[in-house]
Amino acid sequence: MKIEKTTQGISLSQSSTIEKMLKKFNYFECKPTPTPTPYDPNVHLKKNQGEPFSQLKYSQMIGSLLHIANKTRSNIAYVVGRLSKYTHNPSKEHWNALERVFKYLRGTMDYSLCYKGFPNVVEGYSDANWITDNEEVKSTSGYIFLLGGAAISWGSKKQTIISRSTTESELIALHTTCIEAEWIKSLLMDMPLVEKLCLLYLFIVTARLQ
Repeated sequence: MKIEKTTQGISLSQSSTIEKMLKKFNYFECKPTPTPTPYDPNVHLKKNQGEPFSQLKYSQMIGSLLHIANKTRSNIAYVVGRLSKYTHNPSKEHWNALERVFKYLRGTMDYSLCYKGFPNVVEGYSDANWITDNEEVKSTSGYIFLLGGAAISWGSKKQTIISRSTTESELIALHTTCIEAEWIKSLLMDMPLVEKLCLLYLFIVTARLQ
């Protein structure tokens, strides 16, 4: 991980790791995707009923993306989590979606988390993606927490129970977010750099995870 201190603050990035990953899987010379998101919400991925398409390489690429998504690139956490469900039997459609992520990273390789120290409050955002096709029975929860101008914690995971409406799925996601908020609050209270408890704001975002 690259840590850079400037007059504006501290930035964290994995540009060198992403560059090595793109070169390893022969995507460094590819044309970056022209869209601003790593996943097309209009594409409905389904389980592959036929033979797997390059299953070994697919799983290797997913593993590399998971490392990056968990460290500094929260913007690919949702799509990587969704594509990882098909690791055991990927299809050509899954490959196309995976290549889109690599092309997106090629164009955003230098993106970083920039901590400027303001605002000095923790902001938490919660979201949920309700069931989108007949093969899904559970919704997906997502959350992200910001402090000092950048993300400090995020997650995207399948819900453990079946929700019956969009509202219910968002309430389940909010519950997951509150659990993470309690952990962050305890962590900040143990840090000597934090003189008093930061204010914590939680927002329910009705837009779909993308």
